Amino acid sequence: MEKKKKLLDLVREKIRFKHYSYSTERTYIHWIKQYIFFHNKKHPIEMGKEEIEAFLTFLATRKRVSPTTQNQAFAAILFLYKEVLGIDMSEWNIQALRAQERKHIPVVLTKEEVQKVLQNLNGIYKLIVTLMYGCGLRMNEVLNIRIKDLDFGFDKLYIWDSKSLKDRTVPLPLKLKDELQVQVKKVEEIHQKDLEDGYGSVYLPFMYEKKYPKAKFETKWQYLFPMSKCSKDPLSDIIRPQY
Repeated sequence: MEKKKKLLDLVREKIRFKHYSYSTERTYIHWIKQYIFFHNKKHPIEMGKEEIEAFLTFLATRKRVSPTTQNQAFAAILFLYKEVLGIDMSEWNIQALRAQERKHIPVVLTKEEVQKVLQNLNGIYKLIVTLMYGCGLRMNEVLNIRIKDLDFGFDKLYIWDSKSLKDRTVPLPLKLKDELQVQVKKVEEIHQKDLEDGYGSVYLPFMYEKKYPKAKFETKWQYLFPMSKCSKDPLSDIIRPQY
């Protein structure tokens, strides 16, 4: 168990060094644990192509996981061998039985249906959903918008490190400009209150916090859509307003 614990610590360090998200870290750690337990806690360095194929086939045939879930498990194992153990898998040619992908007919809402959805929303939720629809954003992208990402001068919104790993800008819907400016004012007030209460710091990406230790207290780095509760940051154990 001590060897496995040390290995997982190395996995965490490598994931954070490569700036992967915390959700990715949890997912990778989960599947690496499952892979090790499936083979009776055998160390991965003592396993290879056959063990990987057996585990992935087990997920598809016995656990009946979705293709997406199986791909997550495979990605975690690839990361383990390539990035942590330094093992080249390019010639292994993994041939596990793949989980069957169910074909779904895409559901696309008409403009009228979208309007009905928006009409039944109120307050901050309506602003969030309208911004998602108007800018073509994923839920995770809109929740990760920080005040500095809004450019009211050029009517642009900056999306950093999105799921596709490609930063981009999108036009800011002019109809939402006033509402967004009001939201920024609300966040500034919330942040000031948090600072007075001894909180007010926010998670900063990559190594930015070490390079600029005071930046985490700046208003421009605060999230555009904060929540009112506080929680412990799982990466640093710092108590912060929950975002």
